[in-house]
Amino acid sequence: MWGMARIDEWKPVIAMLVFDLISAVTTALIKKALQEGLDRLVLITLRQLVATVFLAPIAYFKERSTRPKLTLEILVYLFFSAAFGAALSQYTFFYGLQYTTATFAITFTNMAPVLTFLIAVLLRVESLNMKNKAGAAKIIGTLMSFAGVMLLTLYKGVALTHQVEPSEGPDHHAAESGKKSWTLGTVALLANCLCFSFWLLLQSKLTKKYPALYSSTAYMFLISSLQGGSLTAAIQRRASVWILTRPLEIVTIIYTGIMGSGVGYVLMTWCVEKRGPVFTSAFIPVIQIMVAMIDFFFLHENLYLGSVLGSILMILGLYILLWGKKRDALEASSSATAKEEEEDKEKQVKS
Repeated sequence: MWGMARIDEWKPVIAMLVFDLISAVTTALIKKALQEGLDRLVLITLRQLVATVFLAPIAYFKERSTRPKLTLEILVYLFFSAAFGAALSQYTFFYGLQYTTATFAITFTNMAPVLTFLIAVLLRVESLNMKNKAGAAKIIGTLMSFAGVMLLTLYKGVALTHQVEPSEGPDHHAAESGKKSWTLGTVALLANCLCFSFWLLLQSKLTKKYPALYSSTAYMFLISSLQGGSLTAAIQRRASVWILTRPLEIVTIIYTGIMGSGVGYVLMTWCVEKRGPVFTSAFIPVIQIMVAMIDFFFLHENLYLGSVLGSILMILGLYILLWGKKRDALEASSSATAKEEEEDKEKQVKS
């Protein structure tokens, strides 16, 4: 019995490590496919379509007896959930990934919980008490994370590794163009975090109104593929962009659709149900370590001092923020329990 309990304890940890590995490989594959000319919107559309085909049967059989009826209000929520959570967030991430490195791009995912917290405070969805330790930790964590972002954006630093990069000649304009592309990529990644943060807040409301998680995600994937397809058809007039000629393009779309979106979502949802969102968020920086290894050994990208220092600040800030949120939740839980005990005592006295 003790052994089985220990195995059950480790299951969420193993699941999150598998999720991190899937995410790292997904990022590396997308980076390589974009470098070889795969259109960003085509990638989003086909990836979401593959994810829909994968998740729809699971949602149908798992939730056919519990799935609520679709209403116009739910459809509106699903439309914006698809826009923020899939179409816009993926497009901005792919844009940023194309003009920076895989390690740099994945580093910005650490900002998502921080931005979500700030937006939640501004919208008064979450309270902030600066007088206790939890509130102070949230503020310190947020400031450290933003300091890390500023360092990542404004300071590239010297290369800590010495990978051979393609030579572009001593052209000053090429160097300036490279700096501009890096800045645009950084802005796109920040926009990605904002989209993801808004999506998380939107999802918190959607799950209450439509608690069928697998079905709502399958709908979200389907709607986002329609959004991406419509936008691609409006922008790209050439039918040739839809034709996948390279094996890497086909592998990227199938893998990212099934593993990155489908299996990844199932694992993350299961972990949130078992151990909560704080536990799940704590594994985000592990993806960065895995991506850095893939980036160095397979994509042959250089690692820069600014990226390392900024990453350390962001990860420390994230963990301090998560600690503050966990402590806040424990205090709220203990105060609620104490209140219930007082009410029970009052009832006993009256009786």
